[in-house]
Parts: sequence; structure tokens; C-alpha cells
Amino acid sequence: MINKIEIEGFKSLKKVKLKLGKFNLFIGTNASGKSNFFDALRVLQGIGYGYTFDEILNGKPKSATSEVWEGIRGGSEKASFISKGNSLPKLKKDKILLSVGMRLPAEAPIHFRERITYVDCNYSIAFSSKKKVVCKEEFLYDRKSVFKSEEFDYKTIKVSYCGSRREGRTQLKFARSLPILHQLLKDKDLNNKIISSTHRNSAYHAQLTLIDIQRFDPLLSILRTYSKSAYAKRMGDHGENFAALVNTIISDEYTKSAYLSWLKQLTPTELDDVTVLSGALGEPMFATVERGVKYPAPILSDGTLRFAAITAAFFQPDMPHIITIEEIENGIHPSRLRLLVELLKTRSSERCQVIATTHSPLVLQWLKKEDYETTFICKRDEETGASTITPLSEIPRLLEIIDKQSLGDLFTEGWLEDAL
Repeated sequence: MINKIEIEGFKSLKKVKLKLGKFNLFIGTNASGKSNFFDALRVLQGIGYGYTFDEILNGKPKSATSEVWEGIRGGSEKASFISKGNSLPKLKKDKILLSVGMRLPAEAPIHFRERITYVDCNYSIAFSSKKKVVCKEEFLYDRKSVFKSEEFDYKTIKVSYCGSRREGRTQLKFARSLPILHQLLKDKDLNNKIISSTHRNSAYHAQLTLIDIQRFDPLLSILRTYSKSAYAKRMGDHGENFAALVNTIISDEYTKSAYLSWLKQLTPTELDDVTVLSGALGEPMFATVERGVKYPAPILSDGTLRFAAITAAFFQPDMPHIITIEEIENGIHPSRLRLLVELLKTRSSERCQVIATTHSPLVLQWLKKEDYETTFICKRDEETGASTITPLSEIPRLLEIIDKQSLGDLFTEGWLEDAL
């Protein structure tokens, strides 16, 4: 998981430094910086895939070896922070810094998490959104530098590898248009002759953590259609293969029972069972069973279908390291929001890291005080255009005041923003 993140010079995020937990919730008004934070995660994911900086920011068409990659909102032209007060020096205006702290497996394969120890690692990268090249990059393993960039020219960057099998440091050269982390792992010669197995494994897991972010944004039009496959271990970001995933979930009695238990609590109807219906070619479609009658996805309510998909995302056999969900309350009945929060907190503590946004004061009502350290309020400064992101635990007098007035009311009245 990502336990720390630092963002500098990206969109409205002039300088943000956060500690993250297993369940993280971002709140704030529109245009306060929430979506920009999610875009920064998107950039990190593109870095993990090893795309060029131009592809990461502006998008990439489908190829023989990869799917379509959607660039960030606004592309490279809108990627850098520009102060309304022109407070940044000109040379730094297009420079973006992203740094993440991660808990990574020390040696053993990631599939055997219960048998291994974890080590603190840190990956940081600075790049130019205008020139679309790396300016600085470093990877730390257990607080010791594995590699770091030193000098660069127009096309190449010189890198010092600090853990060589040979004595001393090894000087390497890489292209500036791509992240060094990806190039280091891709070069088999380097990995066989110079890079130690410990550093190679940690760099691989760092890359995997960045890649394995599921930006879950289910589209009802997709959830209501047949899946292309009979079974699936993971849904697409917009709910592709939803019915195929449910087919996989209900094929195991234990996971079916757990999945159905959540749905029965969270759907407002009398739900008896979930199933899949078969099309002309055997392709599956999601359906619920109520009092012996099967209701296929096209006639289910938006809220029921959306929550069935969100719940299924937490029972995927191939779970991502991180799931991001924006506006978790969409389509969910207010009386079920407590259970929604419970689902996200429970499943994130067991299976993956959750990063979500909400505009709902009712969602905040069901948070506990221990959740305040990873519940963040975003606020945009009208004069400079810079966003601040602050954990609720750092808001002065909040704990004293919520004993007299609910957190949801304080959010609705704008007290949280005023207190910053």
C-alpha cells in the first residue's frame, strides 16, 4: 500500500504531503482539489506502466501490446501548477514532483504475504510537463538509496546505482522520455550482472503497486449489458465483465454467502439471491432473485445495480492493491450509507487500500474519531489558486466541537473550510 504521498507543482496542488491509511476519504466543495489528487494517482499509474511522459499526460491509443490509456484531464497543457499571484519562479513552473512511501515485501513473492516481512521504500520522480522528460528520480529501500539521478543532457540522464554487486557505485545512462524505474527493470543485462536480487524485487513490487490501481467508476450502461466472458477475476474500471465477475463469485459457496450478505443489507428490496442469466451464446448477465422472480440488470434500479457492482469489486479474486472511487454515495439510498461506509472500511482492512471521495454529510456522520486521520478536507485558496489537503485530525478544536454538533452538520455549514 501507499502510506505516504507528496505532490508538488501538479495542477492546483502546489505542495501537498499526506499520510495515508487503508481507508482514505476526501471531502470538499467542487474544484477544491479532490479530482486533481486522483489525477496525480493516475500519473503514478502511468509511470508504473512505463509509458512516456507525453503518453501519461496526453493519452495513448490502443496497440498490439496495450489497451487505450486515457490521459489526465487537460493533458500536459494543464498539468503544472500556475499560481494566480505568479509566486513560483519561472524555471520551476512546469516541474512536477511526485513522491510515494510504500510498504513492500522484503524478499518473497507477493503471493505469500502472510509469510513475509515488509520494508519501507520510497519512490520519487520530478519531471517537466512542458518538455515531457524526467528531471530527477530516486528509489530508496529501507531508507537507503538504491538509485538516484545525477546529471542529464537533452536526451539522456545519468544515474548512480548505489547497491551494485561490484564495489562502489555504478554509473548508468537512461532515456529521459521514460521513467528510470521502468527502464531499470526492463534491462535484462543490468538485472543479471549488476542489480542485486533484493533491489530488483523491491523495485518490481514498487512498480506493481503503482500499476495496480483500479480507478473504479462503474457506468450503468455497461453494468446492464452481457459480459463478453463467462468468468472473470476482475472487472474493468467502468464495470466491464461485471456479470462474469459475479459468476465467479457465486461459483464458490463461501464468497457467494459473504457477497449476498452485504447485498441483502444494502439493497432496499427483499433480495433472496443473485444469479446470472445466459444470453443466446451463453454470455452472462447479472440478475437478482426476489420472491422467486428473477430481475435482470436492465430493469434493476440505478442504486441497486451500482451498489451490487461496488460490493463485487471487493470480492474480486484478483484484487488490486488500491481501489479509487469518486462520489461513493451516488445512487445509494441515504438509509444505506452507514452500511456502505462499513463495507469500505471492513473490506479495505482485509483486502486492499481504498481512496474515495464524497459530498455527502451523511457519510461523515458514520465515521469514527479514529477515521479522522485519513479523512481529508480539500480547500482551494481564491487568491493563489492552490489547494490544501488537511486531515480532519489536524483541524483545531474539531474533537471538542463534534461533541456538541455533528460532523455532517459542520461540513454542510462550511465550518470545516472556515476552520482551516
